[in-house]
Amino acid sequence: MVFSAATAAWFASAFEAPTAAQLQGWEAIERGEHTLILAPTGSGKTLAAFLSALDRLLVEPTDGPRCRVLYVSPLKALTHDVERNLRAPLAGIAREAARLGIPVPEIRVATRTGDTPTKDRSAMAAHPPDVLITTPESLYLLLGSRAARILAGVEQVIVDEIHAVAATKRGAHLAISLERLAHLASNPPTASGKELAARPHPVQRIGLSATQRPLDELARFLGGQDSAGRPRPVRVVDVGQRKALDLRVVVPVEDMGRLGRPLAPEADDEELIMRGAAAGSPEVRASIWPSIYPRLLEAVRAHRSTLIFVNSRRLAERLAARLNELAAAEEDPSSGLDAHALGGSSYLAAGAPAELVRAHHGSIAREQRLEIEDALKTGRLPGLVATSSLELGIDMGAIDLVVQVESPPSVASGLQRIGRSGHRVGEASSGQIFPKFRHDLLVSAVVVERMHAGLVEETVVPRNPLDVLAQQVVAHVAAAERPVPVEEVAAIVRGAYSYAGLGQGLLDGVLDMLSGRYPSDELADLRPRLTWDRAGGTLSARPGARLLAATSGGTIPDRGLFGVFTTEGGRVGELDEEMVYEARVGETFLLGATTWRIEDITRDRVVVSPAPGVPGKMPFWHGDNPGRPFELGAALGAFLRTLAERDDEALRASCDLDGLAVRNLRAYVAEELEATGGLLPTDRQIVVERFRDDLGDWRL
Repeated sequence: MVFSAATAAWFASAFEAPTAAQLQGWEAIERGEHTLILAPTGSGKTLAAFLSALDRLLVEPTDGPRCRVLYVSPLKALTHDVERNLRAPLAGIAREAARLGIPVPEIRVATRTGDTPTKDRSAMAAHPPDVLITTPESLYLLLGSRAARILAGVEQVIVDEIHAVAATKRGAHLAISLERLAHLASNPPTASGKELAARPHPVQRIGLSATQRPLDELARFLGGQDSAGRPRPVRVVDVGQRKALDLRVVVPVEDMGRLGRPLAPEADDEELIMRGAAAGSPEVRASIWPSIYPRLLEAVRAHRSTLIFVNSRRLAERLAARLNELAAAEEDPSSGLDAHALGGSSYLAAGAPAELVRAHHGSIAREQRLEIEDALKTGRLPGLVATSSLELGIDMGAIDLVVQVESPPSVASGLQRIGRSGHRVGEASSGQIFPKFRHDLLVSAVVVERMHAGLVEETVVPRNPLDVLAQQVVAHVAAAERPVPVEEVAAIVRGAYSYAGLGQGLLDGVLDMLSGRYPSDELADLRPRLTWDRAGGTLSARPGARLLAATSGGTIPDRGLFGVFTTEGGRVGELDEEMVYEARVGETFLLGATTWRIEDITRDRVVVSPAPGVPGKMPFWHGDNPGRPFELGAALGAFLRTLAERDDEALRASCDLDGLAVRNLRAYVAEELEATGGLLPTDRQIVVERFRDDLGDWRL
């Protein structure tokens, strides 16, 4: 691609050469083709999508302000990261333009998410930015608002981490929003002034991902269908490279099978840990944590910047607190704390010094997350314990080690997480995985082997989710403020790949329901949302439909969370409603590895004040642990079926297992064979085991 002089000069001064993803991506984007770019983390995908767009904004200015580039991210945290990362090229190109004496317009970038203040949204509607960064849900809300006209001039839409939404109803929701955006661009609203000069134009779609399979399915999802029902052409840019991985599965104990089997049944877990520490005998340990904590602390101190991933918010809080406690104990031996005592501790030590690590997850407020991310990027914080909130393409700077505690929930997730380290072109990603128990070790071995082979889980796009269809139909009709032809609705919906095979009977059934024609008298009290003029073939919104579409949109479930706010009104995060129900005023708890005291509990929020150094309860959230993809489960069964054919050296080489990991894996399988009389649960065999629980009752 031929860039303007200022853009070319900035790129040459900032980078040695373009990557393969950039070269091939720019070629397709310049031709105006819908483009899907698959490239490993740290290969410059985001710049491949954005630089051509920024250059066009500079050399092809418009007569008036309008949004021309739309960036859609599945994560709010990623939107803010992208906004920050765009400042460097914009500032650099402006400097080069000034040096060359080339006048360039000012490029305005703005973010619209659920965290955007109302005044900023109003300002955005009055003065549209050139580049708008948003999420699927905020795009839906914007299309249904009176500010939708600012999107009528969008020329390019960039969908980042497209694999993260394509296989869910959230992806189907986004697909219809993209079709509504294309319809809006082709049928711009009439207005006064310069908007009268708007002309219909196609919106170019650019999809980005580091982990996706199969590519043709993702391409069809990105491009959608044309009016004749044919898939729109999408240029697939697959650079054919895999990120170099430097992985190690670490088992820090001799025998994981003895963990959780205390020799003295009358003693509780914490007492056994303390007794084992005093006796110097690992045989009475009831937990693996006293062996993991020192290794994690050692890893954080041995590296410049360490990112520790876990699979739940509760574990993120717990692990961050324990590492800070252990660091405090090593700095002040007189505190009386040690690694073994911390394995069973439930509270943060009083008087703890400055934090070594912080917790980062979706239940921490945006301001707190941004502060934590900035502290890690600038080197003020050596380590971070995170959930999937940092899994996708957020540039965390110079991360030189990623640690995963527990096996990654999927191969794609493992590649994304480990890929946060070595986030520069040509660098290997360095990672360590610490399984917590023996089956976790087995899953870790399978995930690592498939990570090296690039066998990410296949994306299966949901077909015809009718609940999403009903939401989008109501939103589109309510936003039109005019009778909408049923043919228009059908064309928009069937343009989305998720609804490519939507039959007329299904569509009529949804329209019947929305217009009050129910199949049973039991549903007669449900209020219709639309009026369907069957003679004229049009749909009209009933009163309240627009508000309903705005307040009940999206596919992310309402989890009944309570907002946590300081007495001054600042947002701290959110807590599970059951934890709030059990809490009392005056109690303290941890959130973001910081202690807070409850000052008041209202109908929908918890008011707190800081309580540094005070012991605090560990928070919990329901539905926190991820599931396992079917494809990974089948691979796990196949691995078990063929495990006997592999020698120890082959396991070390293909699964990156250390010596203790291989020994524990063999012992685990041997015990299973002994218990079942030579049978293993595999992809071809189901094993049902019966045993007695602690009360003597039979369990399956």
